[in-house]
Amino acid sequence: MKIESALKHFSPKSMMISDSPRATLSDSLTGTDVMAAIGMCQAKAGFGMHAYLGKAGISDSDRTATVNLLTSYARKTAPRLLCKAAGSKMGQCMVVLAKFAYDDYARSAADTKTCSDCSGRGVTNTLGWVMTHPGCGDPESNRHTPPKYQLQLVENECVTCHGKGKLSARCRCNGTGRVRDIEKSRLQGVPVEKDCERCGGAGFKRQPSTLAFTAIRHLVPELTQSSWSRNWKPLYDRLIEKCKVEEKKAGIEFEKVTNN
Repeated sequence: MKIESALKHFSPKSMMISDSPRATLSDSLTGTDVMAAIGMCQAKAGFGMHAYLGKAGISDSDRTATVNLLTSYARKTAPRLLCKAAGSKMGQCMVVLAKFAYDDYARSAADTKTCSDCSGRGVTNTLGWVMTHPGCGDPESNRHTPPKYQLQLVENECVTCHGKGKLSARCRCNGTGRVRDIEKSRLQGVPVEKDCERCGGAGFKRQPSTLAFTAIRHLVPELTQSSWSRNWKPLYDRLIEKCKVEEKKAGIEFEKVTNN
């Protein structure tokens, strides 16, 4: 059984009671068997299980545990120049890097965030001339009263989120990671698809590392962009890759437990 199949046992739609004997096939495993397999897998690949379950949104405790494990890993593998630059703020910097790295790892096409331009309201306030009186009388007579305008705050639809109040991480490929290859489709006469060039086939936009750089700058004001790219950015990318590697190990262990 693949580790993705275990997620449905955390929110079952119904409970099936049967007197049939236990089977070793993956499609015959009950919820109790799956939970026992997860427990055995956590003993052998705890990092990967915490990372995957937190990524799937099963519990916040798994997310916290993964960040703590990432922080410990970052402390052990941090370059010497980075430790020297961080100084007394080393511990706080590693926690910040671990949190941003895990957020990037757990990112998906379904993720959304509050629009910063409108603060989630969907509209922005701008100054504009508003007609307070339309005017009256015949415009050609001397008794005509012209319309009156007043400068007031006007609500306009937010151009960033188009009035939704949230920004989606989904790419232009609609989260599929595939787009139509126009040139090959014309040559072959049939629809041909290719990996989306913007997201690299992931289906969503990656979290920019500049967010982590800005957060670290609050702790280490003298940090420069060149120092970040040379010493900090490789560690940040290594933390993201660490989560992926550990998740893969957990998947392999889970298949071994459920297939034996």
